[in-house]
Amino acid sequence: MEAASLRQQLQYLQEYHRQLMGEELSDMGVKDLQNLENQLEMSLKAIRTKKDQLLTDEIKQLNHKGHLVHQENLELHNKVNFIHQENAKLQKKVYRTRDANEAGRSSHPNHTLNNINDLHTSVRLQLSQPQPPINDELVTPQTDAGNQIRSGV
Repeated sequence: MEAASLRQQLQYLQEYHRQLMGEELSDMGVKDLQNLENQLEMSLKAIRTKKDQLLTDEIKQLNHKGHLVHQENLELHNKVNFIHQENAKLQKKVYRTRDANEAGRSSHPNHTLNNINDLHTSVRLQLSQPQPPINDELVTPQTDAGNQIRSGV
């Protein structure tokens, strides 16, 4: 008896499912069709409400992520500006030091040879008196000239 009841319930649910899917509507009257239509409209309303809620939540999350990305972008922009300012300060210091060094050199003439490839590096050559040889070595002109060259930056 219970099995027969479950079979009947299964058959009713299958028929109801087909009706919801728009099948087997020929045996239904106007009132039954109107009730089915109302049920479908209520179901659609619940589905749309749920979909709208999910989309609203997703939009909020995306707006929040967009805000975080915007904040990070502002922070990075500020860091870049700070680095540019620090770089400009350092460049001013370097040029002031270089200009001061060049001004000091022009008041004390010496023989300076600038490297053409690197304008910021200079080699200073100075003449000095020959030094007596150590351990009675024979001093050749090449060795003596090499000992006389002094370099500085």
